[in-house]
This record gives sequence, structure tokens and C-alpha cells, in this order.
Amino acid sequence: MFATRGAMPAQDAAILKAVFTHSPAGLHILDCQLRVVRTSSATGGPPDMSASALLGRPFTEVCDLAEPEEEAAVARRVLETGEPVVNRMVRCGRTSGPSTASAHSISYFRVEDSQGNVVGLVAWMVDVTERENARERLAVLENVRTKVGHRLNVMDVCWELVEAVVPGFASMAEVEVIEDVVRGEDPPLVPVSADTPLRRAAFHGLIAGHPVGVVGPLSADTPFSDILSDPRPHLVMIDEGSSWLAADPARADVIRRSGAHSLIVAPLVLRGHALGVVSFYRRGQEDAFDHEDVAVVSAVCTHAALCVDNARQFMREWIIARTVQRRLLPHRPVSHATVEISELYLPGPEGGGAWSDVIPLPGARTALIVGDVAGQGIAAAITMGLLRTAVHTLAALDLQPDELLARLSDTAARLVAARATLPPRDPLHREPLTAGCVIATYDPIDLTCTMARAGLAEPVAVLPDGTSAGLSVPPGPELAGPGNAPFPAITVRLPEGSTLAMSTVTVVDEVRALSAALRPLLDGADTRPLPDLREDFAQALTGGRRTGETQVLLVRTKALPRDRVLTCALPADSEAAPIARAEVRRQLEAWGIDEETAFTTELIVSELVGNAIRYGAPPLRLRLVLERMLTSEVRDAATSAPQVKHARTVDETGRGLFIIASIAEQWGTRYEPAGKTVWAEQPTGLPGGDRGGAGEPA
Repeated sequence: MFATRGAMPAQDAAILKAVFTHSPAGLHILDCQLRVVRTSSATGGPPDMSASALLGRPFTEVCDLAEPEEEAAVARRVLETGEPVVNRMVRCGRTSGPSTASAHSISYFRVEDSQGNVVGLVAWMVDVTERENARERLAVLENVRTKVGHRLNVMDVCWELVEAVVPGFASMAEVEVIEDVVRGEDPPLVPVSADTPLRRAAFHGLIAGHPVGVVGPLSADTPFSDILSDPRPHLVMIDEGSSWLAADPARADVIRRSGAHSLIVAPLVLRGHALGVVSFYRRGQEDAFDHEDVAVVSAVCTHAALCVDNARQFMREWIIARTVQRRLLPHRPVSHATVEISELYLPGPEGGGAWSDVIPLPGARTALIVGDVAGQGIAAAITMGLLRTAVHTLAALDLQPDELLARLSDTAARLVAARATLPPRDPLHREPLTAGCVIATYDPIDLTCTMARAGLAEPVAVLPDGTSAGLSVPPGPELAGPGNAPFPAITVRLPEGSTLAMSTVTVVDEVRALSAALRPLLDGADTRPLPDLREDFAQALTGGRRTGETQVLLVRTKALPRDRVLTCALPADSEAAPIARAEVRRQLEAWGIDEETAFTTELIVSELVGNAIRYGAPPLRLRLVLERMLTSEVRDAATSAPQVKHARTVDETGRGLFIIASIAEQWGTRYEPAGKTVWAEQPTGLPGGDRGGAGEPA
């Protein structure tokens, strides 16, 4: 107990009386055992005890501290060291139900008498509950504004919301979104029909709640269904007698298991359109929600509604873009006699313009193409469709891969020029066009593959014995890139049974993942079906970090049987045509070709040979190929381009290519380093020898 030594001056006594009587802060004088010896009139304490009854009681009991042992240790340390503790935040109030705890700022000062002896402590307490609650509410709003809205998927935004408010603001939070909104469609106007289906998009809390993804209308006659007709946040106190719990047994079970005692249900509404419902719960000894919290929830849901609607609009465009992309890609499975194909497409979170194509070429050859248009949304999908259509058109000209890429780059450059002419407000006006492509042409007769690339990674090949083939395809510029740099091409041998992987992968991490997926192949001969290898690729690429969509084309090569090919050297004189007709007749009989097709083929070969003798240069070579189509080829050393002439009635020559164009399904010229090959295709006349499954662009 404090001792009195000498009379206190009257002025000091008056000041102390005023402080203890009128100070809004709680002032406690404690002895060395931390018992209250004097207290101000502003001191709280138990409501059923008078101020005099508090004297002699432990300080922690009088203040009803939430952590009495910890606070007593702090006070004793001040007694021992004499070092004050200022503005220490403490919680007061401990109850078994919803907490009514208050926040206080407490300061401790040691008291000494005139001789320096320690006689006790002064504990100065200020109620800062309102200030702290306001600070915490501002922190919740700032956390929501910082963390919600970074993703462009409705479900992801809902998860961002519940993770931002739990546990800082609520024990549990749940978001239910109208199903039309999840699909990117326009949200309905308020009030919303009671049978409108909602999807449980996110749930986060200290216990396991409802399964996410469940779709259905809200239970009638509950605070949740009322929100759709009265779009204002509702504060609901929960007790066992709440009648609405019986109307929603699943939600009632979660509430009972969690011990939730208060709830705020708020709508996600933007410009009069309803997007969904958000529920916030508090449980146990947490403070019950109050009307100040309702204001916080209103601000939180206003921001969340804007983020959800942004994601909805993006998803709508993404869905349209994906639909456009799917429509522009082949829908029917393509079957080829000389290659086995397996495609892998991994969509990116924002869509894109990746594609692959397998195009049959004359002479049983196959064009293998993988391309990618940078960007997202409808613009990338449409640009992909334009470039893919251009590839099919150019492939019909039977161009070499490097020449095909050069012309495709010219097409892309024209698209860039067209964008520059758009109005300045058009989104495409300033958007760059960046695209890459890899093209390979596989020849199952010579067992070679000619490749060129623009911007994308080089293909990877594994030979049948498990060794890796060195496909160091020189890099070419991106399509429509600056300058006139060429697209270098290389030709490599690919034995039958080789596996070729072409992809849009360009990022280092993704290339490593792709290499990891190929490692089982590189360790030895792998004869598993390509669909199984495709699954390995998918796991390897989805297990790592992907920056966008990925397209992978897996190809296993086959050889065309030798008995399906006739090759014959021809003299460069008038004897060439009879020799060619005889060889063709003999081979067609061996293949079982009908007489009408055989007659047409002999006529085509005669005209091709005659044209080569008249306008070409030796050596001459005839080749007949039987695969999905019957192809007649004549090769010579000249590089001049054959032209179709429309001969007059009195002309005796000049009708050769005109006749070929009239009776063949298609014909063309393929230029090579040492000359050219003029070819013509026609149906075989055999069962299954038609053109089905060519995979033309939509």
C-alpha cells in the first residue's frame, strides 16, 4: 500500500482529484502485487461491482483482460526494470458466447517514493475499440481491393474474394454465382426469379463446407433467397430457434457444425443486374457482426461485383474465341497411310491462336504444320483461321517448306497492313501481329523430311533405335517480321518408325518440360502407341509452368511399300512416250486398275512425257505412285514453268497440259534444286482410294 509522507499541497491534490474523477481514460494505481489500490471513476470493471469493491483485487481481474497471464508478466517487468511500456494494445472482455471484447491502449509506469523505493505502478488505459474496429475494417477493404480481380475467370475471382476476407473479417465466406454469369452470359435484372440456378463458386472457412460446383436455386424463405428480390445486405443473428434453418438443411448443418452465431448476406449487383450472393459468417468467441460491418460488406461486394462482371465479359469473349477456334480447326479425324498422327492441345487461360495441320500432298507425301498466333480472344482466333486457310491454299501449289513460309509471311504482312488502315479506335489498329510456324514435308518413298521454321522451336525426332536425330533446323524470322530474311530449310532422313514432335513451345521452361516428356523415347526404342505418348506430353507440360496455350503434333513415320511405286528412266527423244506407256500399262495391270482409269493414266503420262521432251531438259524420269490417289510424275532438269495454252482449232500442238487439266483431278509443278517435277493426280478407281479425310479448313 502506498504510504503518506508529509501533507500534499492543495493544488496537487486538486489536480489528482480532477484526473481520477473526470479523466475519460482509466487510471489504476497498483501496488507491487499488482492489486488495485486506487482507480478512476472512468474505469470499467464488472457491471455488478462498485468502484470501492474493486480495491484490493488483481489488476488483470478488474480489467477483465483477455490474456491475464501475459499482461501480468509485462507489468512485473516494468516493476523490475523501471522501463515504461507505452500504448500496448490489449483486449478486454471474456465471455462464452459471441465476444463483446473491447480494445484498449495501456501504458505502465513505475512509481517510486521520495527515497527511490518502488511502491507500485500506474496503469493508464484508453478505450480504442472504435478506432481499432475502423482500422480493421479499412484493412479488410484494402485487402479486398488489392487481392480481388487479378484473374479473368469468374470462379477464380470468387476464390480471391473468400480468401481475402477469411479469417481477417469472417470465419467463413461463401460465394454463389448465377449460372448464366459463369457461362459468360448477360446477368438478369433485379429482382431475380426464385428458380434461377446459382453455382456455388467458392467456400472458405475453418471447417469443411458445401462442395463447390453444386448448381441449383436458393432455398425459399431464407435470407439468401430474399437477397435476390431485395438486393441489400442483411444482418442475421443465428440461434437454434431460427426458423429459416429448416428450409435449407445442408446450409443449416454447416452453420451448426461451425458454431456460427451471426451472418451477413449480401448481393453481388452491378448496374441493376444480379450476379450472385455472398455470405459472411462469424463463430465462437468472435465479435458478432454489427451495422458497421454491414457497411464494410456493402463496399466489399461492390468491388467484387465489378471484378466478377469483368471476368464474365472476358469469359464471354474467351468462350466465343474458343468456339471460333474450334470451328476453324479440323473436326474429322484425319487418317493417312504413311504417317500416324496424334495431336495434343492444351488451352491457355486466355485462349490464343495455336493450331496444327496435316495436309496430304501429291506423290504420297504429307505436309506437317504447327503454327501459333500470339494474342488472345477473337482477334487471335480469326487471324489463326486466315493463316491456316492461306497455308492450305499455298500447300495446294506444292511449294517447298521454305517457299511456303515466305509466301505465308507475305500474307501475314498484308494482314498487318490491313490493320494499320483500321480506324484509330478499333482495338486491332495498334495491336501487333506476331505469328510463328513450323512446316515439314515427309516423303515416304525417299524416307526424307524437309523442314523450315519461322519463330517457333525446332522439331525433335527420335529414330527407331532410340537415338536422337539432329534436327538443327536454322531459325527463321517470325511471320511478317521486319526485313527480308529467308527461311532456311534442311532435309534429313527419317527411317520408317521414326517419331517426330513439333510444337508451339518457345519458353525455356516449357522446352525443358517437352524434353522431359521425350526422355523415355531417347532412352531406347519406344513402340508405344502415339496416344500414350501424348498423355506423357500432357502430364509433363501441365506439371510445369505454362505461359499460354500449347499445341503439340506427334508423328510416327511409315514407308510406302515398294510395290506401290513405279520408277523408270526415260530417253530424251521420241521413244520416251511409247516406253512410258508400256511401263504404265504393265504396272496398272499389276495393281488391278480398271480399264477406264488405265486409259486415262496412259493419256496423262503421254502428254507429260511429250511436254518434258519438247520444253524440258534431260535427264527424264517417270514415277507412278499408288496411294490414296494415283499420281503420275515426270521429272526433268529444266526450271522453266509449264503453262496451259488454249490452242486454236487449226493448231496441231499446244494442247497437252490443257488435256491433263481437263481429265486429271488436279495437276501442278514441284520445283527442286536440280529441276522440276510435273505431276497429275486422279482417283485410283479402287475401293477406299478416294480423297476422304483431307482435313480442309472450315
